[in-house]
Amino acid sequence: MELSQDRAEGYFFIRAVREQSVFVIDRELVSSFLIAPDKVVEDWPVRAIGELDPTAVQAIAALEPELVILGSGPEQQFPQQTLLLPFLRQGIGVEVMQNSAAGRTYNLLAGEGRKVVAAFILPG
Repeated sequence: MELSQDRAEGYFFIRAVREQSVFVIDRELVSSFLIAPDKVVEDWPVRAIGELDPTAVQAIAALEPELVILGSGPEQQFPQQTLLLPFLRQGIGVEVMQNSAAGRTYNLLAGEGRKVVAAFILPG
């Protein structure tokens, strides 16, 4: 991704969340993605909560979070619980919420210096 961390904030942050897209700093993303304070991974291959699979979960785990926020789209939808077990077994917290709440929560935790990863599911 061609983004650099905002100097004032010191981390990648969510500027705005819309139903079909999310603005990371000043760039609009229309495809699902992962975001950590120090990294953005574009084109995460999940377009709906039912598409979440072990490979997609591994991509989140590879960022070594202490907490995972799963933005499930415009509505809160929960994945199969078995997909979240690898996180829970490692003591990694998981919260599932709709995208706008996920954006606010991610910004708050990243701003506190927490090692958080948010996964945003977008239809594009």
